Amino acid sequence: MRIVGLNHVTLAVTDVARSFLFYRELLGFRPLCKWPAGAYFLIGDFWFCLNLDNKRQSQTSPDYTHIAFTVDSDNFAFLKSRLLDAGVQPFKENTSEGDSFYFLDPDGHKLEIHVGDWKSRLASKKKDPWPGTEFFV
Repeated sequence: MRIVGLNHVTLAVTDVARSFLFYRELLGFRPLCKWPAGAYFLIGDFWFCLNLDNKRQSQTSPDYTHIAFTVDSDNFAFLKSRLLDAGVQPFKENTSEGDSFYFLDPDGHKLEIHVGDWKSRLASKKKDPWPGTEFFV
């Protein structure tokens, strides 16, 4: 018995309408449905949810936890520029393999757009591994 995939991600938001516009207009997520307390999107075949939550803390966590979204290399510069032009706040400079842009959504969730996948990341790390790295593939 084992887990076979990632089902969905749900983010707590303080303003569904504002977040809906951010994810639809700026990031290009495909909306499935919206109601006063939430929304569902598709990113490719992946299910992404917004949920109104008055307990959502407005401060951004100081740790590195974030959600990364894949973008094609042809679209990276355009999307990064669109996000910056819209006033999104970056939270980190890229120091790893592949083009990446790290930024905050309207509720302070840490997000990333990234060119590459696990294969390109491991290929890069095999050339210059972190100390003590053990590879399984």
